[in-house]
Amino acid sequence: MLNDKICKLREELNNSILTGQDYSITYELSIKLDELIAEYYREELSKKTKIKNRHIGKAIIHNT
Repeated sequence: MLNDKICKLREELNNSILTGQDYSITYELSIKLDELIAEYYREELSKKTKIKNRHIGKAIIHNT
């Protein structure tokens, strides 16, 4: 879902650049895209942290 939003906004940004839209529009699209990409990486990091914590928990259980 977030990937789709990123792709769509990236396309809008590219079109904005190619068609020579006003800089303020291009800049706003760029900021929104940056925010979505940051959100994507936060979610991915959160997923990896949860998986890592699960593995650590299993290792503790097996070692006791």
